[in-house]
Amino acid sequence: MPSYITPVDDIAGRVGSLVLYHTVVHRGGLDHYSRAFAIIILQKRDLMQGLFIEYVFLILIILALVMIANKLRLAYPIVLVVGGLGLSTMSQFSNITIDPELVFFIFLPPLLYEAAWQISWKEFWKWRRVIASFAFPIVILTSCVIAYVSTALIPGFTLALGFLLGGIISPPDAISATTIMRQVKVPKSLLSIVEGESLLNDASSLIVFRFALAAVITGQFHLGESATSFGLVVTLGICIGILVGFIFYAIHRWLPLTPSIEIVLTLVTPYCMYYAAEHFHYSGVLAVVSGGLLLSNKRQSMLSYQSRIQGVNVWTSLVFILNGLVFLLIGLQLPSIVNQLGDTGLATAIWYGLAISVVLILTRLACTLGASVFTRFVSRFITVADPNPGWKAPLIFGWAGMRGVVSLAAALSVPLLINGGQPFPYRALILFITFIVILVTLVFQGLTLPWLIRRLNMKDRYSTIPEHKQELIIQKKIALASHRLLEEKYLVEGMQNEHLNNLLERLKLDLKHFQGSIEAPGNDPKSGLPEFQRIYLEMLEEQRKLLGEMNHRAEFDEELIRKYQALIDVEEYKLREKQLHE
Repeated sequence: MPSYITPVDDIAGRVGSLVLYHTVVHRGGLDHYSRAFAIIILQKRDLMQGLFIEYVFLILIILALVMIANKLRLAYPIVLVVGGLGLSTMSQFSNITIDPELVFFIFLPPLLYEAAWQISWKEFWKWRRVIASFAFPIVILTSCVIAYVSTALIPGFTLALGFLLGGIISPPDAISATTIMRQVKVPKSLLSIVEGESLLNDASSLIVFRFALAAVITGQFHLGESATSFGLVVTLGICIGILVGFIFYAIHRWLPLTPSIEIVLTLVTPYCMYYAAEHFHYSGVLAVVSGGLLLSNKRQSMLSYQSRIQGVNVWTSLVFILNGLVFLLIGLQLPSIVNQLGDTGLATAIWYGLAISVVLILTRLACTLGASVFTRFVSRFITVADPNPGWKAPLIFGWAGMRGVVSLAAALSVPLLINGGQPFPYRALILFITFIVILVTLVFQGLTLPWLIRRLNMKDRYSTIPEHKQELIIQKKIALASHRLLEEKYLVEGMQNEHLNNLLERLKLDLKHFQGSIEAPGNDPKSGLPEFQRIYLEMLEEQRKLLGEMNHRAEFDEELIRKYQALIDVEEYKLREKQLHE
């Protein structure tokens, strides 16, 4: 019995197969070939059913592990990888492997698109030089360092293989870093740089990987030709992403779409961008990132309010499941990777992995601290976002270099055979080193990053106005604009319409409150706010209780009751969101 089918599943599947086989084959009087075909169909059905049940169990395990991570106040990618390692020892899950094409085409586009959708374009542009330097030159520099170190460390390891390994393990994984940073509340400028870097470094590292792989297979490498190809891959990848983005923008803007259709279109968009670029052998990653940034900047004009609200929930759940599966599957790869080591001893392979992990961590730290010194120097000649970055932010940024799914997927995509059936040299060792690097950086750096952030206690030097005051100013300006509109255009209607008059009076009270809170910095603007929020939540709960009682009475339509229950949910959501940002 296959390991992915439990005894209960196997019994149920066999019973169903026997019934179907009896119906299709015996009653239908099919010939020998038709019977054989029917049996193959039934076997494939059982296989798919068992695989589906297995992934359902994996999702349930992900939910349990994430709850444990939240309870322990740890970043959930760390707990998922460790949990995957534990599950890999169980026979039911030991045969699960990652198809690299599945990761690149199914997992990567929506994860990149969601990241591009969430990032602030204003912050991205402000820190564009820092982001670009870490996404391209420093990824290439890291690949060079790893290439020469691995060549010196591993007997028989060529420089081309070293660059291949460097391209695989050079891109940091932003999901882990940003998850931790949001928990300990680092300055938003640093978070924006980490998010921006993650959008681009995957593309640059995969391009290095692509050229190194070609050099290993062909045995040739031409610097001038490769540099030209690198520029084309980057430039045309971005252009294709923007072009596809504009096509989808036109579809959203001018076709009669419902919210459901619009949300489904947002799910399809990243795949179209990625496939269009990869079809012509350009960077699908940069296509998704550039197109995602474009459409993110136009979300208010291309999506209806319903699509924006509902889409957030759909995308949040989708990305949560995809991230969970990816990090759990990373941990599950250990048995298959160890089994492929062959002649290389396990202890020796672990030593190579640990040594290269240390070199990788030190190289990133040297790059981040060196970039700070370089920024101070060039600030004399050009305008930079921050002429004096200091050492705290670069140190945190350098330590937030955990590796993740892109590195593992790239390593798995190394072909088994080259040049007429010859085994790819050192493929198993490259896979194992990649896994060790992911494990060391994710667990060691991931667990120590919160301590480092708290220890350095870095303040946000780039925020000119405190966040709570920004909120008051925003609310005041919204109320002022609304008040001005009603007074200038609808003053007469307001005197005749009781609802408009009440709205106008409420806006006047809000303006008075906001103005007083802004002009009196000595007073606590949140004075009495927690008590108000507690009472308001209690009131909403009382409203839910009333609606529940009314729903038991025959004269009230349940659809209307659900409508007002949903409105209460929206009110609570608004209040809870304000609490999260205080």
